[in-house]
Amino acid sequence: MSARYLLPYAPDAIGGLPAGLEALVWDGDGPVPPDEALREVEFFCLPYLRHAAALPLIPRLPSLKVVQTLTAGMDDVLPHVPEGVRADNARGLHDASTAELAVTLILASLRGVPHFTRLQQQGRWQQEFHPSLADRTVLVVGYGSIGRALAARLEPFECEIVKVARRPRPEEGVHGTAELAALLPAADVVVLLTPLTPESHHLVDAGFLSQMKDGALLVNVARGPVVDTAALLEELSARRLRAALDVTDPEPLPADHPLWHAPGVLITPHVGGPSSAFRPRAERLLRERVLRFESGR
Repeated sequence: MSARYLLPYAPDAIGGLPAGLEALVWDGDGPVPPDEALREVEFFCLPYLRHAAALPLIPRLPSLKVVQTLTAGMDDVLPHVPEGVRADNARGLHDASTAELAVTLILASLRGVPHFTRLQQQGRWQQEFHPSLADRTVLVVGYGSIGRALAARLEPFECEIVKVARRPRPEEGVHGTAELAALLPAADVVVLLTPLTPESHHLVDAGFLSQMKDGALLVNVARGPVVDTAALLEELSARRLRAALDVTDPEPLPADHPLWHAPGVLITPHVGGPSSAFRPRAERLLRERVLRFESGR
């Protein structure tokens, strides 16, 4: 069977396709459809968390017009997209889940949850004071759709939220990255949400980190290479800064990497997107994109 669509979900799962349309279904795990079946595919949605298996299919799609991801970041995909083929990310799909994890990492780190977990394993009841999120300043670097979702979740915690994007947006109270040097010294928490681009690679270097106040918390839910890992390790080892990382460089983080055991660090294995919120939102987004493609939008 030849079809114009190659999707990770059956058409019924996304509410069906318009009459007369057919789709191949490949979830990234099973056998790859044969070249004969792929020759008319114009719209390819990469299976979530299966990019390594999916990207080699792109050269086998001679009719390809659109590569759709179910991820917010596309840094691993764009180098494989041929000239003239449109690449679309899943803007909005991961807003809620990633914002939830960012709040979780902030609260767990500030309130000492990893420390208390270790005490629990030892059967020790030890009351302590730890920083609160209330009355703190949170600097959000990369204020896009996920940043808005994060800000909405942070507002009830009675903290000050400072927003930064690549370019200033005064109408939204958003600063530009050129102002970071002036903003960093006042931030108690710095949350990274910027996409990985040549400009943002190692944005958080030794100079950036040196401008953060003593005891500040760096939270990375963006991409690992946004942070210079060696520079961060120096600050963590000196116990001047703390970090909560959902992404690392390298990734996956090798079992013997010193970052695992650095003081003041909390690590989760890139799980900002994978949650119960993902699948229904992915299905809705994919249907909307298919209908837009069919209508020429």
